[in-house]
Amino acid sequence: MAPYYTHRRVLAASLVGTAVEFYDFYIYGTAAALVFGPLFFPGESGSAQLMYSFMTFGLAFFARPVGAIVFGHYGDRIGRKSTLVASLMLMGGSTLLIAFLPTYAMAGWIAPLLLCILRFGQGFGLGGEWGGAALLAVENAPPGWKSRFGMFPQLGAPVGFIAANGLFLLLGLALDEAQFSSWGWRIPFLFSALLVGLGLWVRLKIGETPDFSEAIETGKPAGIPLGELFRNHLVATFAGTFAVVACFAIFYLATSFALAHGTAVLGYPKEQFLLIQLGAILFMAGGIIFAGYTSDARSAQRVLTWGCGATVLVGFVFGPSLASGSWLIIFLGLAAALFVMGLVYGPLGSWLTALFPVRVRYTGASVAFNAGGILGGALAPIVAQALAERGGTELVGLYLALAGVVSWIGLMMVRRQAA
Repeated sequence: MAPYYTHRRVLAASLVGTAVEFYDFYIYGTAAALVFGPLFFPGESGSAQLMYSFMTFGLAFFARPVGAIVFGHYGDRIGRKSTLVASLMLMGGSTLLIAFLPTYAMAGWIAPLLLCILRFGQGFGLGGEWGGAALLAVENAPPGWKSRFGMFPQLGAPVGFIAANGLFLLLGLALDEAQFSSWGWRIPFLFSALLVGLGLWVRLKIGETPDFSEAIETGKPAGIPLGELFRNHLVATFAGTFAVVACFAIFYLATSFALAHGTAVLGYPKEQFLLIQLGAILFMAGGIIFAGYTSDARSAQRVLTWGCGATVLVGFVFGPSLASGSWLIIFLGLAAALFVMGLVYGPLGSWLTALFPVRVRYTGASVAFNAGGILGGALAPIVAQALAERGGTELVGLYLALAGVVSWIGLMMVRRQAA
């Protein structure tokens, strides 16, 4: 019987949990692109509102390394399962509370302050999510299946995106602009409570990973995992940080920035653009699956290298395709970018976790992944918006090309170890 079927509960927990977490993260990104500017930062120009909104979006990326350190510490000392449950509850609670926030018109400066606090809570919880989910899958994988098992947490990203943007699309079709801006945007945040309940139910039914159980039986856990990580695995940590930059840059440029810039600046209708993105995200799922199978057949290092080269090429066509005014060209540009994102994202579960020993693996994978998110994700919409204002969308693709080069440098830093 194929390992997929004998490990269904573990794979479901790694997939469903990350899907819930990324749904929570993406609904914030979509709301930031569409409504948070005027609701929480009135009195500014439209461009300034969008910039402030994206700054709150980027705040979570700075919270994620902090969450990675805290959850990584406990994940390496007390276990993967309980740490993953705690991260999901923090992320879900922060997301649910956003639904009840007052706007600036209701509470003044307190409203954006509360928004920033809850956004920090979202990022703090997500900081412990991906690393734990990747370990849950990879540490349960049979020999020769690590990349295919490791791709399941990554598949939670397109699932969460489809759920988030699909719900926003339905709300856009059912409500007029006034209704959506007044109360409709709160519904996706309320709906997250049901998804978090589902994620908790799945995760509470799984056990500890064999690798961690064996490590605890044969020796004491690391006293301070972060200290041991920096003393003995600093090069691997920097390499992992650089290697994940490309996947974050592609995703947030092709989703949050493209949606905001396309609707607010280029004048594309919101519902049609969301529909285009929903179709393009399927290519990301295809890229992740292709990368997972190919990584087991060849190597994760090789597939990631291909993806970095493709990221540079996509950078030259991303901006012109977004500004083309043709729905077909826009779709092809987004689909190509997101397929390439699958190539540089799908193998990370097996590649990144293999850089670190079991005793500091949760901390190492989480810190590297989330620190790379600052370079590739937090800055992406802000820098892209500034580049677009200075020289049009053609300049935006340069950020993507640079991200591909940075990730390639990270891969080269540990080429022998990864091989």
